[in-house]
Amino acid sequence: MEQAVASCIRCVGGEKICSYCNKKLIKHGFSKSGKQRYKCKSCGRTQVFFYTYTAYNPTLNRQIVTLIKEGLGIRSIARVLEISTTTLIKRILIIANSTSLPVIPKGKTYEVDEIRTYLKNKNTPVWIVYALGREIRQVVSFNAGSRTNKTLKTVIKTLELSGAKRIYTDKLQNYQYLIDKSIHRISIYGTNHIERMNLTLRTRLKRLNRRTICFSKSLTILVACLRLYFFS
Repeated sequence: MEQAVASCIRCVGGEKICSYCNKKLIKHGFSKSGKQRYKCKSCGRTQVFFYTYTAYNPTLNRQIVTLIKEGLGIRSIARVLEISTTTLIKRILIIANSTSLPVIPKGKTYEVDEIRTYLKNKNTPVWIVYALGREIRQVVSFNAGSRTNKTLKTVIKTLELSGAKRIYTDKLQNYQYLIDKSIHRISIYGTNHIERMNLTLRTRLKRLNRRTICFSKSLTILVACLRLYFFS
């Protein structure tokens, strides 16, 4: 017999409260499995008090984001949450698409660098280019693809639109053609923070670990996981 999983429906004074908008719920018939359904008069969503399948649990999305940040891979998360890998991948894409981008402060100093990984096998390398705010110590923009001007330009353009005061990079020649010389700086210690961030990424994201059997099969999933790690 399958174990029931409690939802976020709360009981206050004998009344059921919606887990999404905290409004009063009313009874709304029964599900196919015979469970009592409730409907919110405010947001119109329906839910039950106990879910048989973990994937229906309203807290699942938060758990997925937490486990991704803790370094678990797709199959590991699916085992822990007791859901199928197909369901998990769909959820990751939905969460990533609904995650909003950060507001980039104007007139700040940024560090830009690339980190190398691959898809399926090492003959298909992928470069993750991202920008780290030196003062705020947060990633403000990233892109993944081949190591070309097109991939780099997506991140650089975002920084230029934010009126970046300084942009520090390594000695990769592509940056010299893409960044305005008045704000571009190449320094030995200019990218210390983002280099340390590279180590953090490889430690915390399973798919970026070196010398393991973990790797990304899809660029879409790789970008989605990075978006969740950086911005959620």
